[in-house]
Formats: sequence, structure tokens, C-alpha cells
Amino acid sequence: MQKEEMIQENKMGVMPVNRLLLTMSIPMIISMLIQALYNVVDSIFVARIDENALTAVSLVFPVQSVMIAVSTGTCVGVNAILSKRLGEKRMEEADKTANIAVLLSILSYVVFLLIGIFCSKLFFSIQTTDKQIVAYGSSYMRIVCCLSFGLFLQVCFERLLQSTGRTIYTMLMQGTGAIINIILDPILIFGYFGFPRMGIAGAAVATVTGQIIAMMLGLYFNHRVNHEIHLSPRKMTFDGAIIKEIYKIGVPAILMQSIGSVMVFLMNKILMGFTSTATAVFGIYFKLQSIVFMPIFGLSNGMVPIVAYNYGARKRERMIQTMKYSMVYATVIMTLGMLFAEVAPGFLLQMFDASESMMAIGIPAVRILCSCFVLAGFNIIASSLFQAVGDSVYSLIMSGIRQLIVLLPAAYLLSLTKELDAVWLSFPIAEVAAIIVSAVLLKKVLKKLDF
Repeated sequence: MQKEEMIQENKMGVMPVNRLLLTMSIPMIISMLIQALYNVVDSIFVARIDENALTAVSLVFPVQSVMIAVSTGTCVGVNAILSKRLGEKRMEEADKTANIAVLLSILSYVVFLLIGIFCSKLFFSIQTTDKQIVAYGSSYMRIVCCLSFGLFLQVCFERLLQSTGRTIYTMLMQGTGAIINIILDPILIFGYFGFPRMGIAGAAVATVTGQIIAMMLGLYFNHRVNHEIHLSPRKMTFDGAIIKEIYKIGVPAILMQSIGSVMVFLMNKILMGFTSTATAVFGIYFKLQSIVFMPIFGLSNGMVPIVAYNYGARKRERMIQTMKYSMVYATVIMTLGMLFAEVAPGFLLQMFDASESMMAIGIPAVRILCSCFVLAGFNIIASSLFQAVGDSVYSLIMSGIRQLIVLLPAAYLLSLTKELDAVWLSFPIAEVAAIIVSAVLLKKVLKKLDF
């Protein structure tokens, strides 16, 4: 075990930076692209029901995002504590941390089970008076919340595998869940092969089924190959000190990821003041942009441990090289995504069976929203760099500017013009503001790294 750790350390500090960055990033990029693609496919099938169904799924997106934020944010804390305990050879405490992680995932599920039962209809009623959208949305939300144990435990089991370096199994879990979801979507939505036609409820059932099967795979993988930890119901007991330690790291991560959910919820409220079609267009954009943004998130996830390791080793040049390569790759990816969106917005919208009114709103919307991709890429990489060197507050500031502090006030003020296209301009405005702040913060961080 000690020899393996030394090899890993040598690789992080010695391997050519470009090759190291690609080696670290590509598996994460693939995993995230799988997730993005199945979200897009899910919406493509839902759009075949009707436009209101697509609007309903778009409106429930913030709730799903909060569930993901709570599960992944909690497990960020678990990962940090568990990896540290394993490195210190404190195996009993590592076991306890892993089992507490499962317990916390179950308790998080219970919270969203109650939200699904008691708040689904209310959540949609405060956003729209359209009875069909309320009916569609509350049905979808009730299913994804009440059966979200698959999501919470899937994420938990993925992070336990990642903590011990078995990332290939997390790819298998995510890939299997996504493929099952894609296969079941048309079968359950439209009633093929003798299954009942379930409509939007079928899309929700397909989603939770994929999550549950991925969860079962995760449990199997942890039992068979993750020998550093041992999961057992008898060990799933409360330990206040460990839970406090987990959430000391996890709460900031939850808040950062939840910012996006708040933004989408409030932006939907602004857009519903124009037309529900605008909300559907915004939902389509969010699904499409994830295909471009997810590789950047994968790239940044690969960058962070390299920068963090070399920060600890005081190897400034390797840190700077890693940042530069990451910026270059992010710029290339974002430029290609932006160019495609600018050239073929109609093609992208047609994948979602867009009506004439949706095309009229969507084509200029997609072009405006995607115009700031390159700036967004720079801001994401800069934010990840701040995390890597321990300046997580800077990352929180960046996320706040991009998705709340500048974006929402700008969107509201522009909505007062009664011009929908003006509202979309709030996104480029927020990215420009963020890149100015990012440049100032980056200069401060680089000065700190001058060793």
C-alpha cells in the first residue's frame, strides 16, 4: 500500500503536466458526459408528449438539483474524511465514516420523501396557474422525490469507491443507470412492448429505476472490491464528532451547488411572466449547455488534485502549467460549443419537437445564452483553482456573482422592458462581471503562490 502511495505521489509531482491532466480528467469527463446525455435524452422524449410536459420537467429541475447538491455535497465531506482516515491507517474510523455516510444518505432521502408527499403540488402552484402543468409537474416531482433513495445511495456508494481510488466502478454505475433510463424512457412514456402508457410519470419512473439499479450495483461493488471499508447496518450509528467534521466540509459544497437551483427557480418565475414557452426554452438550454459544461467540470475535477498536490509540494511551475493547459482546453471546448450553437440553434431545438412559437423564442435565446460560453469556461477553471489552493470563499463568491448576485437582478430589471430577448442578456452580463472579479482574485492567488 505504501509503495502504491509513493507511485501516486511521484506521478502527481513528476509526470508531464499535459499527460497527467488528461489522465486525471478524461474518466471524469466521460462520466459527466454520460449524465448530461441521458438528461438531454430524457427531455427529448418528454417533449414528444407536449410542450406543457417539457415545461413541467423544466420547472422541477431545481428540486432535482437540490437533491444532487445535498447528496454530492455531503459526500464531498465524506470523501475528505474517509480518504484522510485511510491514509492515517485509522481503519476503524474509516469504517465508521463510511457507514455514517450511508446513514446520512438515508436520512437525506427521508427529508425529500416528505417533500415529495406534501409539497409537490404546492411547489408548482406557486409557479403557474396552468392546471395541466401543475398536474404534470406534481406527478413527476412526487415520483422522483418519493423514490429518491436510489439517487442518494447511488451517489454515496460512488463516493466510497472514489475515496479508495476505484473510479472505474463509478463509471460503470453511472453508465448502467443512464443506459437503463434511456431505454425505459420511450417504453414507459409511450407504452411500448405491452407496458402501460404512463406519459410524464413514465419519464420519472425511468429516471428512478436507473438510479435504483445503479445504487444496487454500487452496493455490490463496495461489497466485492472495496476491501478497505466494510458496510454493515450494525455500524450505522450516530457519531456527532464525525458528522460535524463531514458537514464542516460538506455544507459549503452543498451551498455552492444549490446556488444554481435557486437561480433556475427564480429565473423560471421571471420567465413565466412572459410565457410558459420561455420556461420550456430555458429548460432546453440548460440540458444542452450541460453537454458543453460537463467536460469543463470533468477537466476542473482533474485539475484540482494536481494543483493541490503541487501546492503542497511548493512546485509553482507545475501549478501554473496545469492552470494554463486547463484554460486552453476549456477555451477550445467552449468555443466549439458556442460556434455550433450559434450556427445551428434551430437544429438543437428541433430535437425537442419545438413548435413554431418555441422556435421563435428559442433561436435568439440560444444564440444569446451561448455567446458567453468562453467566458464561463474561464470562470469555472478559475473557481476550481481557488478551491485547489484552499480559497473556497473565492469560489463561493464566483458562483454567487455568476448565478445570483448579478444575474438575477439584471434579469429582473431587463424583464421590466417587456422584451424577452433582453432577459437572456443577463447571462452574458453576469459572466462579464464574474470574469472581472475572477481576474482580480486570480491575481491575488497567483501572488500568494509566488514561492
